[in-house]
Formats: sequence, C-alpha cells, structure tokens
Amino acid sequence: MPDAKQSTVAITGAGSGLGRDMALKLAARGYRVFGTALSADEITDLEKATDGAATLTLVDITDEDAVTAWVDQVSAELGQDGLDVLISNAGILTPGPLEVLPLAEIKREFDVNVFGGLSVINAFLPALRASRGRIVLIGAMTGRFPIPFNGPSSASKAALEAIADLYRAELKPFGIDVVMAQAGNMRTGGPAKSAAALQQVADSMTEEQRALYGEAFATFTGALNSSQASGLSSEASADRVIELAEQVPAPIRGAVGEDAEQILRLVREKSDAELDAMRLQLIGLGDA
Repeated sequence: MPDAKQSTVAITGAGSGLGRDMALKLAARGYRVFGTALSADEITDLEKATDGAATLTLVDITDEDAVTAWVDQVSAELGQDGLDVLISNAGILTPGPLEVLPLAEIKREFDVNVFGGLSVINAFLPALRASRGRIVLIGAMTGRFPIPFNGPSSASKAALEAIADLYRAELKPFGIDVVMAQAGNMRTGGPAKSAAALQQVADSMTEEQRALYGEAFATFTGALNSSQASGLSSEASADRVIELAEQVPAPIRGAVGEDAEQILRLVREKSDAELDAMRLQLIGLGDA
C-alpha cells in the first residue's frame, strides 16, 4: 500500500506567539509546516523545536515580490498534491485615537493585516485548488464590535470579515473552504507589545491631545491591559484555531475564547444604541 499523503499547512507569522504555537501543534499532529518569520532566531528555534517538520522563511508579507518568491518555493516542494491549509495569521496592532494616530501608521496596519494577507492568499490559490484545501483567516471579535482607541485593528479586522465572505463565495466552485477565526483576548506575547504600544501613544500625545483624550485613553489602556492579561492562553487559542481548521464540514466562522463568544452574541442580540453604550463604558464615558 502506498504511504498516506502527509497533510500540509502554511502559516504566516509562525515565528512567535499564536503562529508559533499553531506550528508546533500541527507539526506534532504530523503536518508538514511552512511559515513566515521575521528573524533568523525564530527560524532556527522552530525548526529545532519541531525536528525539522517546520520550515520558516524570512518574509515581510507586505513585500509582494518576497511573498511570490516564498510561495513559489513552497509550491515547488508541494508539487501536484497542493496545499491543504493556509492560516493567514500575521498581524499588527496600532492603538490610539484616530485623530492622534499618524495616517502612515494606520496605512501600515492595513498593509499587514489586509493587503499582505490578500497577497499571500492569492499567491497560494493554485496550490489550494490542487488539494481543494482550506483557508483560515485570524480575525477578531472587534471585526464585529469595533472598540474606541482600537480603530485601525477593528477596521482591518472588519475588512477581513468581508473578505472572508467574498472568498467563500468566489472560491466555492473550486472546493476551497474559507473560515474566519474570531479571536478574543489572547495571552500570546501580544499583551506586552500592546502595553508598550499604548504607552508610546500616550507619551507621544501633545498637551492639546492629552487634554482631549488623555483620561479616556488611560481608562481604555487599563481595561485592555487587564483583559489581555486574563485572556485565553496561546496554547488554548492554537487548539481552537486548529479545531476550526480541521472541522468537517468547514464552519463559516468561529469564536476563539469565551469573551469572543460573549461579545459576538451581544452583537447579534443588542441594538446599535446599546452597542454604542457598551463602547462608551470601555473608555469610562458611559454608565456602568
């Protein structure tokens, strides 16, 4: 009997955090793992941790030429079997009041979270068609419930919600499933980065901006740092995303974490006015 075909997965942002944990767990499940990383140390670390079952490549997903070169390399190794799963995971967070944030930083977040993801997905579509594979996009509950001072992230994740629905329709004739993983707060290394980013925004405000937003932004900062610190662990988050990646039939979307489940339920049940009141509570401008 011929050997069973080894399952394959490509993960962007696989060098750290959630991406790394997914790579470790999928390699342990027998997958051949390909991924992107941002440093040589991340590459060496993961290849050693998986005994060579995971191969990472230095790729900035906002560089279309670099994405094309990486995908061509992976596709050549995959051959006619194609790619079974693509997890679009790479992303950044740019917190702060929209009036305060430089437009270039907002554009950068969309370049990574939206356009970089699109570049990777489109480049892998021939390999995914060959296997009638699955795409999993790592979104967020804020894609359905945007929160103040989290504008670029909320808006980019909302864009991913629409993109997932569009891909699901456009790729259905080719047997490619598209799943949106709607993440809540996660302890994936992100909280420390978020806290640093929040502090940087606060420090960079002018006196006028601080007078306008300082108190509300400080309330938001405290709430976000607290919620992220108590969020779902990186390992549990990875388990949930893998569940969505392997579930048959493929789900359209799924929450990652109890907080995401609760928020998404409220979005379905509450009126727009009630949801606005919830947003104001987050920044200390509404009744508890």
